[in-house]
Amino acid sequence: MDILLNVLADKKIKEEITISGSKSESNRLLILQNLFPELTIANLSDSDDSVHMQHALATAKETVDIGHAGTAMRFLTSYFAVKEGREVVLTGSERMQNRPIEILVNALKDLGAVITYEAKVGYPPIRVKGQKITKAKVAINGNVSSQYISSLLLIASKLENGLTIELVGKITSIPYINMTLSLLNQLGIETSFKENIITGFPKKSIEKQTVVVESDWSSASYFYSIIASAAIGSEIKLSAYKKESLQGDCCLAEIYQHFGVSTIFGDNFITLKKEKESKTDALEINLKNAPDIAQTIAVTCFSESVACNLTGLHTLKIKETDRLEALKEELTNLGASISVTNESLHLEKSITINKNIAIKTYNDHRMAMAFAPLALKVPIKILNAEVVTKSFQSFWDNMQQIGIKIDNL
Repeated sequence: MDILLNVLADKKIKEEITISGSKSESNRLLILQNLFPELTIANLSDSDDSVHMQHALATAKETVDIGHAGTAMRFLTSYFAVKEGREVVLTGSERMQNRPIEILVNALKDLGAVITYEAKVGYPPIRVKGQKITKAKVAINGNVSSQYISSLLLIASKLENGLTIELVGKITSIPYINMTLSLLNQLGIETSFKENIITGFPKKSIEKQTVVVESDWSSASYFYSIIASAAIGSEIKLSAYKKESLQGDCCLAEIYQHFGVSTIFGDNFITLKKEKESKTDALEINLKNAPDIAQTIAVTCFSESVACNLTGLHTLKIKETDRLEALKEELTNLGASISVTNESLHLEKSITINKNIAIKTYNDHRMAMAFAPLALKVPIKILNAEVVTKSFQSFWDNMQQIGIKIDNL
């Protein structure tokens, strides 16, 4: 489905929008729910990734296909490694079969897991034979995807002797590791994180309880971008959010102050308000703890004629697409002067935005959503627009609710 977004007629916005639960929290909790059936989850994410995760956990088939869901691939690798007597082949889309998994597989093998590659070494599909694991110590590089580390932590409490993880070298994406630890602690599972050593202690059962998932801050980023370009006085109320968030992307509240956007915290909601014009000429931000919002921020800077240097982006090379190269390609087509390295993005201040450009989305939900707010400035085409369902089922409905007119091409 290719669509045309027409320029918003009235730049003064006032809307209320409910966003489903965080995909990151939901997928962690779904693994934990299957390890501890005493757990009930409320406000679960309706994203494709979480749907794939639920199907994978429920199926009795030998082949488990998780599509584009990278989080599911990583978390399920550890989950099935400890499911004694179960043997599965974990596979996914063509892109998923080119996303590396070797670092996690090697860590699990070091613990005694039985995992083999069905095709290319280091990449899915993989065959996992569930075993009883008694080893309790493993080392893994600290600068790898935090999902590898979280994957190991999620099964730690079900190992006979728990699990101690030594993080070697520089540690990145700490908020996502802390999210996992906080959810474990919330369930009554004891953990420890001191310097470069993380420990998850064994736990046979938990108290019966319900955990309410906070709404997804990554999804909120697109509304921050919209308000940044809206008329002064515009506001969007988003639920359900809290000030003390487990999600690293909550740094949006601070970052978007540079664009004149204030975040007002209420009881289980936030209100984004455009209070003044941006006076920022250039931004320098290290996003190592929140790489998923890099695309949104880059597009906002381009839209608002703000130069930016974004660093800490090395994990974007192995996402649904190479997000740095994809951003360079699409922003250049729109008229931007941009350069990227393996871990950074440099954008010059732009004066004009080319109209009616067709944005390729590369099977990446965040490419589609990050560029949509440009409709406040110019008509813009989004190709393969349905890709947003990976994380945000109602995104285009919400865009229409705000007042953006959408036509099918």
